[in-house]
Amino acid sequence: MSDPFFQPVSGFDLPRFAGIPTFMRLPHVPLEDDRISEVEIGLIGVPWDAGTTNRPGPRHGPRQLRDYSTMIRTLHPVSGINPYALCACADLGDVGPNPADLHDSMERITRFYTQVKAKGITPMTAGGDHLCSLPVLRGLASDGPLGMIHFDAHTDLFESYFGGYKYTHGTPFRRAIEEGLLDPKRVIQIGIRGTMYDGEDIEWGRAQGVTIITVDELFARGIPDVMAQAREVVGSQPTYCSYDIDFIDPAYAPGTGTPEIGGPNSYQAQQVVREMSGVNLIGADLVEVSPPFDASGGTAWLGVSIIFELLCMLAEARAARR
Repeated sequence: MSDPFFQPVSGFDLPRFAGIPTFMRLPHVPLEDDRISEVEIGLIGVPWDAGTTNRPGPRHGPRQLRDYSTMIRTLHPVSGINPYALCACADLGDVGPNPADLHDSMERITRFYTQVKAKGITPMTAGGDHLCSLPVLRGLASDGPLGMIHFDAHTDLFESYFGGYKYTHGTPFRRAIEEGLLDPKRVIQIGIRGTMYDGEDIEWGRAQGVTIITVDELFARGIPDVMAQAREVVGSQPTYCSYDIDFIDPAYAPGTGTPEIGGPNSYQAQQVVREMSGVNLIGADLVEVSPPFDASGGTAWLGVSIIFELLCMLAEARAARR
């Protein structure tokens, strides 16, 4: 029987518009709390967007995602997974960034996730721009390079911006490969599209062994076939999932910094995650939700719905390892 402490507050007991919002209405358990040793999956906000190069705003993503997550119930409608019955889940709060210093913020994020890993907690992160993934991976990959399934319109494998600056939301996975945090032969990127600067990022990635699936190939082959390849690429070893909301067509998710037309719809956005069943996931993130560009809040609602899909996969993987 699951510990009632780690169960979400039910909408039958407290209206969804009432109470203090936490991710999925779960208990808030900071790293210093006595009960942190019981937590198996931690939902974490990283409200930071200092890597953004054009339209800012993802620093406000975690707060809106928390608010909209009060609408999420406990049972997956297709798989039947109840992540809270499989694992003790909690909201660990936010990593407090330094908005005036990019490198200090990355060090703070890395220290936080180093503690998360040391405590044996599987993290589900809400960003923040995509540079957040780099310090998260620095905290999680201490035992060796990870595999990664990456959903995005962009590779984020650029060398640098603005005359040699190497740390933006367009560079995290190039740095992660260079630093030995990711094994490029166990990395697959899905949904890549849009106009390009010169294609050097794709050329570099493929030269390292990264599998890059354009959105045209995704639609031509179909999601089940591409995701079967994704499962083969990452194999049975520890794998991270990074999900940029701009993977989804901006007709469904307009609230993001770098939208690209011609992407998956909201159902396809769920389907790709469901096809990760069986992957040895040790962490995941959902990034680039920018509330200022979506007054309706629909992007955050879609984003937190994807977080629930990811949470189900993380809980399934954690339970399988147990």
